[in-house]
Amino acid sequence: MDKDQISIYTKIDGSSTIKIAPFDVSKRYTKPHKHNKYLELVYFSKGSGFHYVDTVGYAITPPIVFLIKKDEVHHWEIDVEPKGFVIIFKEAFLNGTLDKRINQQLEQLSNEQSLKIPHDPHIDSLFEVLCKEYDSGSALQPDVVEGTLKALLAKIIGHANPGNTANTGDRLTRFQLLLEEKLKNDVTFYAEKLNTTAQNLTAQCKVRYSKTASEIIAQEIIKESKRMLRYTNATITEIAYSFEFKDVSHFVKYFKRNTGKTPLQFRRRE
Repeated sequence: MDKDQISIYTKIDGSSTIKIAPFDVSKRYTKPHKHNKYLELVYFSKGSGFHYVDTVGYAITPPIVFLIKKDEVHHWEIDVEPKGFVIIFKEAFLNGTLDKRINQQLEQLSNEQSLKIPHDPHIDSLFEVLCKEYDSGSALQPDVVEGTLKALLAKIIGHANPGNTANTGDRLTRFQLLLEEKLKNDVTFYAEKLNTTAQNLTAQCKVRYSKTASEIIAQEIIKESKRMLRYTNATITEIAYSFEFKDVSHFVKYFKRNTGKTPLQFRRRE
């Protein structure tokens, strides 16, 4: 995949591992881009328009939360001036956080592209506290930021109720990480990496996500295929082989089965 054809934005300086700030109203209209290896949480209390992620549009209907993952191509089309906040998490923050519950909360929220929540003044207050503490540079800043952040994420999760919150161990978290590293249409490949069977992995996915492992893999392959078709000049053959499909016709049928269009029809916007 020719990643140079997709803009990659860096909105946090090299020494920082987290950034908390009000949403920049000058960013109401942006071009499709990716983030430079960081996770971004965006909260809107006011505004309207659309947030596009991998060619799919999500209406901005405040109060609402969006979580943009590091490999997603997204852009904003906001027609009414927004009010809200942005939190940027580098991998170094997630790896070094003192409270691993934060990682679990973010992993739980990341299963949704958008989270519509009811109006809650406490959420706005927690964002404001986070901004002030982040800007203060206090010696206690990391502890206070993490504590407030955990409370904020718990509030959002409590309102959004995105589904089953039971802890099924870290296997599914590792499964998601493997999907980020290598996409391949093969459940057994991932099951072996996770020291389990394809049947067990599928059963755990059904409990946690209400989807089979194959469906989750297909979801990721189709998302990445759409990125490559829309934003790069990679041929359909090259795309098929990048996911280790042995036969291009198999990939074409796979894509059409999941989208209703052939790769060429999608590329031509038919």
